Amino acid sequence: MSRIGKKPIPLPKGVSYTVEGNLITVKGPKGTVTNHLPGGVTLVTEDGILLVKREDDSKAAVHGLVRALVNNAVVGVTNGWTRDLEIVGIGYRAEMKGKGIVVFSLGYSHPIEYPLPTGVDVTIDPKMTKLTLSGIDRQKLGQVAAEMRSLRPPDPYKQKGVRYVGEKLKKKVGKTGAK
Repeated sequence: MSRIGKKPIPLPKGVSYTVEGNLITVKGPKGTVTNHLPGGVTLVTEDGILLVKREDDSKAAVHGLVRALVNNAVVGVTNGWTRDLEIVGIGYRAEMKGKGIVVFSLGYSHPIEYPLPTGVDVTIDPKMTKLTLSGIDRQKLGQVAAEMRSLRPPDPYKQKGVRYVGEKLKKKVGKTGAK
């Protein structure tokens, strides 16, 4: 039995779900999240708790996955998800242009414009070096954060670039002088 798949998912007040074919839609106060539901896995509600059941052991591989995806959707529509990025480097910064475009200055010869997808919001601190991404879909939020980080990945030699807050970098030693 899957250890994660057996865990119950608490359904807070104001959160409901519907299953139509192979799609599950979770609705809550912050919005709606839709996920794919593979065959052989069913959702059962008991006393305000959502349980994920599988029909047999051949579906063990997706049992925990479905529970994690549904739990992420429930948490997303109630509390939302956030991801923090920091920009390290002299002259590196980010700023908003209009409502849906983030402009990065990352040491290239041109600024990089990143259009935000729907459902993802960005707030930038006054120093223009910290970004806070927020949204209700955890997968989309993580994808946007990874794409922003890939614009200038952290450099192990100079420690510059775009990184997640709290990300530890292993500093590498540069070249040594010739003797």
